[in-house]
Amino acid sequence: MAETGVLLSELVDELGLEIVFRSEDYEHIRLKVEDLARPGLQLGGFLEHFEPSRLQVMGNAKVSYLAGLSPEERLRGYERIFAYKFPAMIFARALPVDEQCMQVAQKYSVPVLRSKEPTGMLINSVLAYLKDALAPSLTRHGVLMEIYGEGLLLIGESGIGKSEAAVELLKRGHRLIADDAVDIRKISENTLVGTAPKLIRNYVELRGIGIINVAKLFGMGAVRGENSIDLVVNIVPWNTQEVYDRLGLEDQYMDILGVKVPMNTIPITPGRNLAVILEVAAMNNRQRKMGYNPALEFTEQINRHFEETVGKG
Repeated sequence: MAETGVLLSELVDELGLEIVFRSEDYEHIRLKVEDLARPGLQLGGFLEHFEPSRLQVMGNAKVSYLAGLSPEERLRGYERIFAYKFPAMIFARALPVDEQCMQVAQKYSVPVLRSKEPTGMLINSVLAYLKDALAPSLTRHGVLMEIYGEGLLLIGESGIGKSEAAVELLKRGHRLIADDAVDIRKISENTLVGTAPKLIRNYVELRGIGIINVAKLFGMGAVRGENSIDLVVNIVPWNTQEVYDRLGLEDQYMDILGVKVPMNTIPITPGRNLAVILEVAAMNNRQRKMGYNPALEFTEQINRHFEETVGKG
């Protein structure tokens, strides 16, 4: 079973933090909450609401306060919080780390880090990273394309032609995010973002040809690291016994991580240009997000026509 949370080392690498003290378990420390703390009253002994699962950030005010204490008082202050063995302490503004902090950090094996950024900017950077890294996620079979700025998640049974449609769309100037497997993260209540697993990023499998590298074959402009998922397109084989919505009046949705994503079901037969259909689906979805629904407009026109015809009769 995969471990939850994000590795502290990944945060350090991403934000370019300096490692002042590396604990023995540094490579295995995981961050599991999206928040952090700035110890104040806790240093003085008020620990009722202290959260040991959070990163602790030290700014100029806290460091100045501690500098005014005697070495013994400063040591006791650090002892109070380091005993809880929180993930790490980060000093902002490249502030100096005093001897008492290093002593207690080594005693409890808690990493001490440092950033050149001001406290506020550091906090924003850490929170933004944790919010993204700890977002609810899943991996789904499919293809994710950016078409006219819309993120289309193509799903359907294996071999139905998703990857072939993706290549045709690439030739028409659109961009690939992921083929075969899509990592999906919920970054807000109504927003999903998809990306490709690292091992298969920029690659597409075409039956009969094999694996192609999209970035090298079509250029770097043909790929994108991640994109929002704005529409799910379920590609299915044409079934003469099935009744399909011809006007587009029936709103379809797919629930992914608690987010209702608009969905189109597109039946295909030999000869249908799937790439063109997907382009139209993307443009139509964009129009509908802006408040225009051609299906409703068409229906209203038909109703008015019949009302006028009946009135004249």
